[in-house]
Amino acid sequence: MNKKVAFYTLGCKLNFSETSTIARSFEGEGFDRVDFSEKADIYVINTCSVTENADKRFKTIVKQAQKSNSDAFTAAVGCYAQLKPEQLAAVDGVDLVLGATEKFKITDYLNDLTKNDRGEVHSCEIEDADFYVGSYAIGDRTRAFLKVQDGCDYKCTYCTIPLARGISRSDTLQNVLQNATEIATKGIKEIVLTGVNIGDYGKGEFGNKKHEHTFLDLVKALDEIEGIHRLRISSIEPNLLKNETIDFVSKSNSFVPHFHIPLQSGSDDVLKLMRRRYLSNLYIDRVSRIKRTMPHACIGVDVIVGFPGETDEHFLETYHFLNELDISYLHVFTYSERDNTLAAEMENVVPKNIRSKRSKMLRGLSAKKRRAFYESQIGSVRTVLFEGENKSGYIHGFTENYVKVKAPWNPELINTLHEVELTKIDEDGLVRFEFVSDKILA
Repeated sequence: MNKKVAFYTLGCKLNFSETSTIARSFEGEGFDRVDFSEKADIYVINTCSVTENADKRFKTIVKQAQKSNSDAFTAAVGCYAQLKPEQLAAVDGVDLVLGATEKFKITDYLNDLTKNDRGEVHSCEIEDADFYVGSYAIGDRTRAFLKVQDGCDYKCTYCTIPLARGISRSDTLQNVLQNATEIATKGIKEIVLTGVNIGDYGKGEFGNKKHEHTFLDLVKALDEIEGIHRLRISSIEPNLLKNETIDFVSKSNSFVPHFHIPLQSGSDDVLKLMRRRYLSNLYIDRVSRIKRTMPHACIGVDVIVGFPGETDEHFLETYHFLNELDISYLHVFTYSERDNTLAAEMENVVPKNIRSKRSKMLRGLSAKKRRAFYESQIGSVRTVLFEGENKSGYIHGFTENYVKVKAPWNPELINTLHEVELTKIDEDGLVRFEFVSDKILA
């Protein structure tokens, strides 16, 4: 009987794509993959260190694995494993901790699956994380996350990602296109591009800083791939989202009118403290450009509340800035101190109860923005890609511009594209529709 391996992924889409690649390496060695809730011989936890909660959840997940099989071998990989390997190794039940470069060679470290008294650590100096490993994840039958870039050269004062993932480096264009073609052959209709700083694509493509290709080159080449009906840009820095890219997406065959652009603060004073590479005016310019070329485009925004030095005035500046901006939803992050960052040593720390209050206010604003965006789409004709899960008797899907729709459960709709007219917003905030025709687009 083959040994069984199970995976648990914390954090971002990039982590999910990398877990899939690691899982395929196990399958290549003859392991059978099972669900994390099942009994396995090896449990692999891909960690995240962006938020405080991700750190805390790790111990709970290890306990969950131990409960399923107390004799199982448990390995930790990912960002937290690179940043605090000894801390993870000390967690009861952890046998192996692998850093940023070692995680992709995990099967090389599994000569003996005997439980250890303390986790064994293999973690490089982050300066050695200078090579690229391509990956993609097929989370369900409808969409795939395709990694195109890793690492970051930015020095934002709150962020540990450069410490966890190393310098900015990219996949070769040839390899990205090969992976995208491979995904297309599996009948998947949508690819989401992912990375740490995808707008920086091209840098490190050949193991050095020479730029052969740019993000725009990548977008143009992917747009030519046969069999992929939708391409979605995940998160892209405002200073790296160029006019040429926006204009190309507006006329593209496959790229959808949906952008997710980190802002972090609407106050220039706070942006400077964060060492972001733009000020609020540039952000306004990016949003205006998108809405001018694609009035129906969906724009998501990342924002951090409670950063050290953020006064009530600064927060209200951010609130009003976002309220007046033509955006569609927010991802709100409550600032949490991270070791080895400049922000953790800054003065004028915002009390946690105030951070929490500000977060709640922006979450309320996000709900208002999403509702207004959905209302603006009622009566329009859009294409919907239906997902595979039966949620309380309903099937859900997303339009090209990221409006979430629902209909009574019908398994024949799974992984199909249909033209629909959006008709009304339901009580749960999702949108109802009428089919424009019986024809399946793809």
